[in-house]
Amino acid sequence: MASEVEIDDSLYSRQRYVLGDSAMKRMATSNVLVYGLGGLGIEIAKNIVLAGVKSLTIQDRNTATVTDLGTQFFLRESDVTSKKNRAESSAGRLAELNPYVSIHTLTYPLTEDTDLSYLVQFQCVILCECSLNVQLKVNKYCRQQTPQIKFISSDVFGVFGSVFCDFGDAFDVFDSTGEEPKDVFISNITKENPGVVTTMDRRIHGCECGDTVTFKEVRGMTALNGKQFKIKVLTPFKFSICDTSGPEFGQYEAEGIVTQIKVPTVMKFGCLESQLKAPSLAIPDLCKFDAPINIHLGILALHQFCERHKRKPNVWCPNDASEMLLIAKDVNSRMENKTDSIDELLIKHLSYTSQGCLAPLCAAIGGFVAQEGLKAMTGKFSPLNQMLYLDATELLPTMDGAGNEQFQPKGDRYDSLRMCIGEEKRRRLADIHLFMVGCGAIGCEMLKNYALLGIGSGSKGKITITDNDIIEKSNLNRQFLFRPHHIRRPKSTIAAQSVKEINSALKIEAHQQKVAPQTEDSHYNDAFFESQDIIVNALDNLEARRYVDSRCVTTQRALLESGTMGTKGHVQVIVPHITESYNSQRDPADEEFPYCTLKSFPATIEHCIQWARDKFEQMFVQKPNLYNKFWSTNSNIQAVIETLIKGGHLESAVKVCKLAETRPVDWVGCVTQARIKFEKYFNHKAKQLLHCFPLDTTIEDGSPFWQSPKRAPTPLEFKADDSLHMSFIRSSARLYADISGVSWKPEYLLPENLKPILDTISVPAFRPSNKKIETNESAPREEVVEPMVISGDELEQSGHKLKVIYQSASAGQVFSQMLPVEFEKDDDTNGHIDFIAASANLRAQMYSIENADRLKIKRIAGHIVPAIATTTAAISGLVSLEIIKVIDHLPIEKYKNCFLNLALPLILLSEPGPAEKTVIRDGLSFTMWDNWEVKGNISFTLQQFLAHFKEKYGFTATSVVCGVKIVYMPIMALHVHKKRLPQTMVKLLKPSRGQKYVDLIVAFEDDAGNDIPGPPIRYYFGL
Repeated sequence: MASEVEIDDSLYSRQRYVLGDSAMKRMATSNVLVYGLGGLGIEIAKNIVLAGVKSLTIQDRNTATVTDLGTQFFLRESDVTSKKNRAESSAGRLAELNPYVSIHTLTYPLTEDTDLSYLVQFQCVILCECSLNVQLKVNKYCRQQTPQIKFISSDVFGVFGSVFCDFGDAFDVFDSTGEEPKDVFISNITKENPGVVTTMDRRIHGCECGDTVTFKEVRGMTALNGKQFKIKVLTPFKFSICDTSGPEFGQYEAEGIVTQIKVPTVMKFGCLESQLKAPSLAIPDLCKFDAPINIHLGILALHQFCERHKRKPNVWCPNDASEMLLIAKDVNSRMENKTDSIDELLIKHLSYTSQGCLAPLCAAIGGFVAQEGLKAMTGKFSPLNQMLYLDATELLPTMDGAGNEQFQPKGDRYDSLRMCIGEEKRRRLADIHLFMVGCGAIGCEMLKNYALLGIGSGSKGKITITDNDIIEKSNLNRQFLFRPHHIRRPKSTIAAQSVKEINSALKIEAHQQKVAPQTEDSHYNDAFFESQDIIVNALDNLEARRYVDSRCVTTQRALLESGTMGTKGHVQVIVPHITESYNSQRDPADEEFPYCTLKSFPATIEHCIQWARDKFEQMFVQKPNLYNKFWSTNSNIQAVIETLIKGGHLESAVKVCKLAETRPVDWVGCVTQARIKFEKYFNHKAKQLLHCFPLDTTIEDGSPFWQSPKRAPTPLEFKADDSLHMSFIRSSARLYADISGVSWKPEYLLPENLKPILDTISVPAFRPSNKKIETNESAPREEVVEPMVISGDELEQSGHKLKVIYQSASAGQVFSQMLPVEFEKDDDTNGHIDFIAASANLRAQMYSIENADRLKIKRIAGHIVPAIATTTAAISGLVSLEIIKVIDHLPIEKYKNCFLNLALPLILLSEPGPAEKTVIRDGLSFTMWDNWEVKGNISFTLQQFLAHFKEKYGFTATSVVCGVKIVYMPIMALHVHKKRLPQTMVKLLKPSRGQKYVDLIVAFEDDAGNDIPGPPIRYYFGL
């Protein structure tokens, strides 16, 4: 039973955030067949095994050949020498990826005469490298079964890839997008036909026409609560629902939340035979609108050619290409929807390269197909409807078959690549210097592509990689170069070792340094960047991406930027002087919650989770650090006591005294502190708020204080038989023990051992405080948290309390160093997420907010980026295609940025944005890639520096800035101005020993008298 399937969260943690437990359990009971273990088949198989199906059967009749080594990364030269079957050679290496997946092999062929009854054991069948007749036969058989077997066929021919999906006559999709349902507060609902809903504070509702929503907590028009409605979007802040003008709907008064509802849908698929005549085509590149139908015609023509000649067209053979074109025209004439514009060159390119196979395209198509396979098993996300064609024809010359010698095979591992891009370009790939930053999920996939392409394998070539991280168990689910025995070892070192098993000719150097300002002089200076041909980002954070981008702009290096989040991914091509850079566009800033909302007026579960995360940091990190810092600074305890008793002020002394007073010295003390904190946070806090703002409180305009989005709290009464209450006690008590150095055993956490202690604890009664509660949402935290004014009496009392503790038997333990914890989200045995989950949900209960499951709380509190292998594989393939283009120095229209969302599924390819040009005057302009150089010497003065621009460009410099230091500006005092002009640049800029140049920002006065910033100025000292 699917409900009995256990999921190893330490292995699948990132994937669970994308797919959810329900889909994961469906996968864990599914059996899949992948036929054809070439470059595409092994890519699909690898991704499916990483995802975690019950079993994968790989079927292939072919023995390993040297040509396979250029695309099939799980084959080795020894497999070729011993003539092993491709499936049998790959099975063991696939099995290493995931201990929970059973791998089976079949070595007989799949032909038109094969008995297909063995297919009934599979929920999904994926075919590669099959004739069209076999595809039609298997598809028909799959549709005849009950339940219907999901069918996918896919191929890569040269620089062309294809995908077809048929999931039957009625396929249930229970979540079409995978997006979190949106909650929005309501400000008004009209009583009319149709009723119009307006969101509060002009918050974007994020809905689309036809979405289903439900309402809760609506006052007045209560008939809406709990009901579902289809909507029509009017504006980003308004949508209409049903007719609300009738008597059953009261007048809207206030409050209410509208929530999107995930409504299951049913999709109907056509069989392969019908789709061949009238294909439903995805269009990934709107600049090549006619390409999909032309590739469709070309591949049908290719199958007919192969059927006729029992072979594929010869490599870059004009005669075979001409025959293919004639067949394609004939196929078009019999299509239900004929095209009037057959792309003859495209179809010829398919013929020329069909014997080849481009490894990065296998990665891109393989990631896509594997995700379709997961959809087939789970019903999670929208399947492809029904055909996708992808090409990389930008890599090909425009010649019509002439001069084809360099494309002919030579009998080595690079033949598949050579037949696509030619020997000259292959050699240039082998001789490039490539620097990749990051060796995680994208990095592992990229390295596999480099190995198959032979990047860095030439006599002049080299790959340099760096990553300062180590391998964790949760990495194994998507970072396929790593195995369990690699855990806790450096990612870069292991990645380099592992990828050389794919291609031993690679020259690769592994570093463990961050690429950051701290390493700019010691490791990654300008000379290092300038020695590289291409930089590749395989990073997971914005700060690092922006920094690497800035270094590439400074050193004028090409950068391939990419990233993934769940089913979404992006590729950005950055080429000096041609495209914009990563920093040319800014990602929207993460939403920050007002401090007073987090502290006193939460309205969503996200507010509660952030509050709980802050409490964890405050209780178990900041306070222990403060305690340790105080006693390391004030090591003489008696002197501290005497100073305080005399009313003397010592920074943080009162806070430290309270910590010493409440610090547990045994397990009972830890449980006591946990119980007192429960009362403070979830009972007294609510009573204090209601004391300050009773339920009938009104604001200046007479409206209620407690109105949406503010929620009046309800004090929680502790119950030892409430599992959530006890979860807070358990996690808090053990964390108090951890930071206080109190030993404990797992059995201490059992309810039967905790309850007797809890029964003896006397919690302080609530006493109202006069402390002000901030209600202004715009007030920053530093203004809300004002410095405490401490009286002499309070200092004296603190001194006396410390004196009592100092004279007690437990003084040694109390005044010992505390042990701050370091928040670790991925270790489910440390109690960190348990504390945050219990605290967040208890606070949510107190404010009548719907609780969240532990997985969601862990993701939000840990700032976890959801990740799956399929997206990573697809993105890495698309990036690698662009690397091949970059070495060719192509015009901007040949490069392709990409936005990918495998959930929809959507592949959107677009031309990169051009480098923005700043015009100073007619005939003089610059882009962000330009810099002007000024060659100085030891006696070169500021006056000479300014005169240089007047003489060379005809402009007067209005300011010179070095970092944050103003070197020159006319608004300076006149005597300063005159004094600086004759000074040397060396004296003004003070270069460090060995420094050859400095980058300056110089502004100029244009023809209209306006100050405009010029390009970066690199001044060489000439020392």
